[in-house]
Amino acid sequence: MEPILKINDLHAYYGKSHVLHGVHFDVGQGEIVALLGRNGSGRSTTAKAIMGMVECTGVVDWRGQHIMGRKPYEIAHMGLGYVPENRDIFPKLTVHQNLMLGQKSAKQKGRWSFDDMYEMFPRLRERQHTEAGVLSGGEQQMLTLCRTLMGDPDLIIIDEPTEGLAPKIVELVGEYLQKLKARGISVLLIEQKLTIAMSISDRALVMGHGSIVFSGTPQTLKDDAYVRKEWLEV
Repeated sequence: MEPILKINDLHAYYGKSHVLHGVHFDVGQGEIVALLGRNGSGRSTTAKAIMGMVECTGVVDWRGQHIMGRKPYEIAHMGLGYVPENRDIFPKLTVHQNLMLGQKSAKQKGRWSFDDMYEMFPRLRERQHTEAGVLSGGEQQMLTLCRTLMGDPDLIIIDEPTEGLAPKIVELVGEYLQKLKARGISVLLIEQKLTIAMSISDRALVMGHGSIVFSGTPQTLKDDAYVRKEWLEV
C-alpha cells in the first residue's frame, strides 16, 4: 500500500535549539499509527513540523506533493487535520458554533455532518447550545476532535487526546478513532498512554531524543522489554 504521508530526514528547530534529528516514517491510507515517547522526546514537534508550524528541513510529502514550506491553513485545506494538545476551543461560542467553524465550506459537502458528530458523541448533542468554555475536559476533547473532522480531513494528527480524561472517556476516544479508520481516515496518534495506543493502532513508533528509535507492530513493542524500559517507562 502506497503511503499517503511520507516523512524523511526531518529536522526541526526552535531558534538555535535542534529538536528533531532526521525523523522518518510514513502513514498509509486508513491506518492508525501511534507515535509514542516520553515528554520532550519530540512527538509534538513532529506534528507541528508536518503542519508547517515550526522551522524545519527535510521531506514532508502528502499524497506525492512536497508540502514543507506551505502555510498551516494551506496544509489543512489539502486534507490534513490537526488536534493540538491544548484543545483550542472557542470558549464563548456554543458547541454547535464551534463545529460550524470547523466546516470545510458551506458549498463543499464533507463526509461528516453535524448529525454524525452528535450521533458519535450524544453528550455534545445534549450540550449543543451550551458555551464551550463550561464543558468538562472530556467534552472539550470530543468537541475539538469533532471540529477538526468537520473540515473533512483524510488524515488526522491527534496530540495526547486522552490527557487528563477519565478511563471511561479514554475508551470512548479509542472507539471513536476506530470509527474514523473504518471510514478510511488515517490517524497519527501521539500518546503517552500505552494501553489505548497498543489496543487500536496498526503500527507503533517510539521517539527518543528527537529520533525514531523503534518501529513495528504493537505486539512487537509489547514483547520488547528493552525498548519500553529505555524509552517509554517513567
